[in-house]
Amino acid sequence: MTIVRLLLLVVFTTTLGIHFVTEHVNAGWQTASREPVGLAPDPEQTPEAIIQVYGARAYGWRGYFGVHTWIAVKPSFARTYTVYEVIGWYLRRGGSVVSIHQQQPDRRWFGSMPILLAEKRGDGVDVLISRIEEAALSYPYAREYTMWPGPNSNTFTAWISRAVPELALDLPPTAIGKDYLGSSMTAVAPSGRGWQWSLFGLLGVIVSEVEGFEINFLGLTFGFSHSPIAIKLPLIGRIDLSTQNRVVVSAQE
Repeated sequence: MTIVRLLLLVVFTTTLGIHFVTEHVNAGWQTASREPVGLAPDPEQTPEAIIQVYGARAYGWRGYFGVHTWIAVKPSFARTYTVYEVIGWYLRRGGSVVSIHQQQPDRRWFGSMPILLAEKRGDGVDVLISRIEEAALSYPYAREYTMWPGPNSNTFTAWISRAVPELALDLPPTAIGKDYLGSSMTAVAPSGRGWQWSLFGLLGVIVSEVEGFEINFLGLTFGFSHSPIAIKLPLIGRIDLSTQNRVVVSAQE
């Protein structure tokens, strides 16, 4: 029975991977949707402080392999969200790749549907928001961008997550660049909890109570976690295995 389940899982994940490669098509960036999808509470109707972390498949062919991630915050009683992210093409302007703008946090990423990766609300969140801003302003690769293996948008999100471990952010295996540490070889895991060893984001290991166990090979992540039980695969993402012998896929589409 275990072998049958394993074979079914392999068939399922392979089929899903083919789906991503053959069906994930974006319109031209000028016309691709940037509409919000309703995942963010209305700031004018929500006085409490909010932090949300989002991910969506990257634009164009890059989306076959990975996601773009960003962080949105709304301090108590604020009427707008501030979004923190790294955008590579900002280098063409000769400035920083770090983008800090007031905008809708749950917009599609040039056609790709975002999903919510983490959220914090209520008491104590304003302090975390201040730490997020400090981390964003001290990002060490503000004038660097390399799509693979990093530093990129996911390197930035991991940098902030390490500075604010209260988020308990488990970045998906499709967040290529999250393991980039520059010239360092060891650090806390991207969640800010546990331990990581990485060689320029190309080869590494993570052991953490949040991420579980991950192996990074050439920027591709393989691993598993125990709460909930899940396996992590490149291209596909995280696959949650429920106690009812069902497979639940939470990879970014």
